[in-house]
Amino acid sequence: MKDLRVAAVQMISGPEVSANLATAARLIAEASAQGAQLVALPEYFPLIGATDADRLAARERNGAGPIQDFLAETAQRHGVWLIGGSIPTFAVDPAKLHNTCLVFDAAGRQVARYDKIHLFGFQNSEERYDEAAAIEAGDMPTAFDTPWGRVGLGICYDLRFPELFRCLGDMDLLILPAAFTDTTGRAHWELLLRARAVENQCYVVAAAQGGQHPNGRVTHGNSMIVDPWGDILARLLKGEGVASAELSSTRLAEVRTSLPALQHRTLKAS
Repeated sequence: MKDLRVAAVQMISGPEVSANLATAARLIAEASAQGAQLVALPEYFPLIGATDADRLAARERNGAGPIQDFLAETAQRHGVWLIGGSIPTFAVDPAKLHNTCLVFDAAGRQVARYDKIHLFGFQNSEERYDEAAAIEAGDMPTAFDTPWGRVGLGICYDLRFPELFRCLGDMDLLILPAAFTDTTGRAHWELLLRARAVENQCYVVAAAQGGQHPNGRVTHGNSMIVDPWGDILARLLKGEGVASAELSSTRLAEVRTSLPALQHRTLKAS
């Protein structure tokens, strides 16, 4: 791994795509001005709180659509690698969508795609979520190479499934766009992020939705950057903004050398 400055963008997206893209553009520019070379957006940054019909209407085909055009053009304009949070894309089932994270390099070229594999389901006396009702699960774990090292991807609920990230092999950085509910986030978000960093001995960048959305939903926020020892390098509690930090190749090597846990594994995926 080479040293790298990263930024996690936190948003409170609403149902209007154009307004959310304007907010994302402003925050990406802010991250770039802070020196970030890689910028991550949160899950569903272009729209939250829309109806199922609105989400289906906003679907894009791989390589074509106004949201993807925005991502490609913005990455190129600022000369940054841009992790496009997630956007709705077409699925095999015409009545559903994929929750898709697209990655663009500094020239605006799409270099990776990940469709969310684990679909969130939760219910208590006040809240109910069933992503499988409208989303088609992906089936392909995804990692990609950058000038600074190897990067793995997950989206939100994927965070609870460590086997997903183990199957990617050794990573220098794990990026997780999210829109964690405040209920589950208060209980588990920080715990799970730090655990994934420690067990994979890698940096973790988590870009989250964080606040009360126009439809009344409250997301947990707490976008953060965690080092391979589990130390939190940057955190943004609630509200729009940017959390940024320098990722050190020396620090990564120190952790892996002093505690070579990855080398001590005896049960490995086939």
